[in-house]
Amino acid sequence: MVKSLLSCSVLVTALLGVVGCESFPKHPVTQSQKPLNEFVENMPGQAPDVTRSVTGERIVRARSEPQNWLTYYGAYDGQRHSALDQITRDNVKNLKTAWVFQAGVIGLQAAPATYSLEAAPIVVDGVMFLSGWDGYVWALDAVTGAPLWRYRHAIPLDTPLCCGNVNRGVAVAKGKVFFSTLNGHLLALDARNGKLMWEKAFADVRAGESATAAPLVVKNMVIVGSSGGEYGVRGHIDAFDVDSGAQAWRHYNVPKPGEPGSETWDGNSWQQGGGTSWITGTYDPELDTLYWGTGNPSPPFDSGARPKSNLYTSSVVALDPDDGTLKWHYQWTPHDVWDYDGVNENILFEQDGRKLLAHFDRNGYFFVLDRTNGKFIRATRFGKVTWGDIDERTGVVTPRLMPTKEGLEICPGPAGAKEWTHASYSPQTKLLYVPVIEACADFKLIPSKFKEGMAYWGGEASVAGKPQSGYVKAFDPANGREVWSWKGQSPVVASVLSTAGGLVFTGEPNGMVDAFDARTGGLLWQFQTGSGIHSNPVSYSVAGKQYIAVPSGWGGWLEGFAPEMYGASRGTALYVFALP
Repeated sequence: MVKSLLSCSVLVTALLGVVGCESFPKHPVTQSQKPLNEFVENMPGQAPDVTRSVTGERIVRARSEPQNWLTYYGAYDGQRHSALDQITRDNVKNLKTAWVFQAGVIGLQAAPATYSLEAAPIVVDGVMFLSGWDGYVWALDAVTGAPLWRYRHAIPLDTPLCCGNVNRGVAVAKGKVFFSTLNGHLLALDARNGKLMWEKAFADVRAGESATAAPLVVKNMVIVGSSGGEYGVRGHIDAFDVDSGAQAWRHYNVPKPGEPGSETWDGNSWQQGGGTSWITGTYDPELDTLYWGTGNPSPPFDSGARPKSNLYTSSVVALDPDDGTLKWHYQWTPHDVWDYDGVNENILFEQDGRKLLAHFDRNGYFFVLDRTNGKFIRATRFGKVTWGDIDERTGVVTPRLMPTKEGLEICPGPAGAKEWTHASYSPQTKLLYVPVIEACADFKLIPSKFKEGMAYWGGEASVAGKPQSGYVKAFDPANGREVWSWKGQSPVVASVLSTAGGLVFTGEPNGMVDAFDARTGGLLWQFQTGSGIHSNPVSYSVAGKQYIAVPSGWGGWLEGFAPEMYGASRGTALYVFALP
């Protein structure tokens, strides 16, 4: 037995009767990384100090400065509407590309198969702040697209991610850019140069928690939600002080024994109850109330592991922003066994003197509530639904079809009739515009035991082989009726943006950016970006010129809504359009 060798040639001579051997270079196990700014020679590493005057009070008045996009939905109300009207139904056909920012990078990534460019860009006085997958944040010149600085938070390659290496945006206030990372850290970056100012961990990656939602600044707090409901975690919403990063409060969406709602859980099932909050909430300053959606109970498909209605999962929770206490709730899907979540946006609007909330749920129903008290007003189907019925007048839920061990086709599929991407409300037309998925799935029950840090599904739902298409639809919230509908060739999984120019913008999986007539649904303009769109278009203006910004980069949890499109082109670019 040879225990050691003095030279390679000794072994080769002994075994093969030849002298000498080839020598190989020694490569390091890991390679040093240059500072990110060194890769762009002209990157100044400095941005104008535009966010210092952004406060919670200024965001309350965001509608008074439509040239900016100050917060995730454009304003606290979640309407995703721009009051800019330079681009109109008459001239939208003349839109041209103003600039393109390529966000792609070379190197190792966490969950590379599922990365996607999904964020809503934030724009403040000519400076854009954009987040990407895998811990990236950029500051860009909003007129030229020139990079000003960029930052990357290193994401461990083994971070448990159910449904995509994605991030949906940042928040800004008091000279800081706030960003939640995949491994559950909230960062405060200096908005002038991207340097880290403070960092707080708020999610436990060992248990399967992560974070993908854009933070929300309210008063002097930055509020974030956890992800990871498919890992049997207990979802929560957290608030931190803008200045110091000190934690102000935590609200768990699944009650422990003795708390209100705990009677809807059996045994210790609440400890793995799910109910994560992976989409940004909305806020009513007059009522001083936060409205935040909660995700599916865990395990998603196995009802036997968690009997009863499972509060407060698949719900909207109305919270006091000062301490996180619950004011009221409404459960969209009691005892959800279809993975329909309830995280989708809660749009705040007024009608006939009433303060209302509109919500397009993944379960296929469009809800209108009184947002002062959570009282049910109306529910209307907006997609194909076979799982059950919700009475339009009373809100009573009657399940019809549930997962079986043999498998059963149920509509909609696990991504719902609408995925996380957002609807829009136009105060001009008083209509709501929603992206729609038309796809069913085979739901199968596969009971499993909980193991911390491991996926805990209790079944599966497969869309593969089923017909898949999509729509953009307009609804009148006064009566719940559909006003117009446009059909696309694939599920529509990009957020909708409405503008005062009488337009509705969205994107398609085939790479098209579309502009519609907000009143009729007529298709007025298209542009091919070269990659599917699964993101948040926004609008802003600088020096009187209006721009439309659309992140393009296909990916995310494709198996839930369009598995046949795994082979589609996947770019990573931000396209910005303007009139010549």
